[in-house]
Order: sequence, then structure tokens, then C-alpha cells
Amino acid sequence: MKGEGLTAGAQVAAPAAKPVLPVILLAVAAAGLWASSRMTWVTVHSADNLTEPRTDNLDGGTWFGALTPLALVLVAAIAAVFAVKGVLRQLLGVVVAVVAAVAAVPGFALTIGAGKTDERAGTLAELPGRATVTGAETHIFPAVLSVLAAACALAAGVLLTRRAETTAQLSGKYDNPVFRRADASAQVNNSDGAAPLSDRVLWDALDAGTDPTDTADTADTRDDDDRPGRRDP
Repeated sequence: MKGEGLTAGAQVAAPAAKPVLPVILLAVAAAGLWASSRMTWVTVHSADNLTEPRTDNLDGGTWFGALTPLALVLVAAIAAVFAVKGVLRQLLGVVVAVVAAVAAVPGFALTIGAGKTDERAGTLAELPGRATVTGAETHIFPAVLSVLAAACALAAGVLLTRRAETTAQLSGKYDNPVFRRADASAQVNNSDGAAPLSDRVLWDALDAGTDPTDTADTADTRDDDDRPGRRDP
């Protein structure tokens, strides 16, 4: 029935508001970015013709200095998810999506070989001025890991944004006086008198043009008509 359908819809919507999946995705993303920042992204080989050839390993935190801070931002976002609701949670989802996009850029660029890897590796390795880079070996797995972690963060941001919109729509629907009065009217019409209705429901039913007393009298009359042994005049 209509009243029962609205009430059931509200009850079903409540558990769905728990952001379990976005939190899991944020945790996975933060762990992925942190792990990637500790792995070697580029191994640079150099020589200066005076000493032995030199080899430097550049980890993700060195190759992209913001990688670890971005992981910490995602950890903070997990706490923020439980602290905010509604529009603020939606804005948080946008921020998380932006962080994800920024975190994905260096790993994606290294994976496809974009940019001057040798020159950047020599600069980050802080080689002497007389040294020259003889080779730079890229390690794809840590870069791909950072991209996958960023993808998880992006998915979490999208879910937070969509969840906020859905919650706002459901909240607006059930707080709307028109729906509330229709729900109350349906509950009064379908009531069998066994369970008392709240004052709020009765007042909303009156506002909708349904008289609870008339409904009760009609129900009593119907019950009398259904009694065994009653004969029509």
C-alpha cells in the first residue's frame, strides 16, 4: 500500500547511507599510494670519467614528492567521510576525485614513457656537474600501482558524490509536506485500529483532508456488518 511503501522506502534508504564501499576504496588507495612511494620507480646510471660508474635508485616519493602527502590526504578523507554528511560529503567526494587525478599523472606519464626521464632522473639523483647519465631504467609496476590506487580514490570520490545526491533526494522526498501528508492519509485509511497512530500522522492526515474519526467510524461499521448472525433489515 502507498503509505507502507513510502515508509519501507525510507527504512531501506537508511542503511544505504553508510559509506562502506567508499571508505574501503579510500583505504586501498591510500595504502597503494604509500606502498608505491616506497618502491623504486627509476634506476639511473651515471659516470663522470673520474670515479666508478654510479647507480642511484629513485623511489616514488623522490620521483613525485607529493605522492606520500596525497596518501595522507586520503587517510584524512576516511575520517572526514564519517564526520560530514549531505552537501559537505559531496564536496569531499569532489576533493577526493581531484586528489586522485593529481596522483595518477606521474605514474601514468612514466608508464607511457612521456617526458624526459633521463634528464629528470639525473636532476633528482643530484649528480655532480661533470657526471652524465648513461642510462635510466624505469620500473613499471610501482607506477602502475600508483595509477590503480588513484583509480580507487577516483571511484570513492564518485561514490561519495552520488551517494550525497541520492541521500539529499530521499531526504527531500520524505520531508516534503505533500508526500508526508499523502503518507499520513494512506496510513489512516489503511489503519485497522489495532495500532495507534502518532499525533503527527493524525495532524498530517487532517491537513490532507482525511478525517481520522470518520475513518474509525467506518471501520467500526464495517466490523459490525461482518459479525456472524447479523441480518439485514
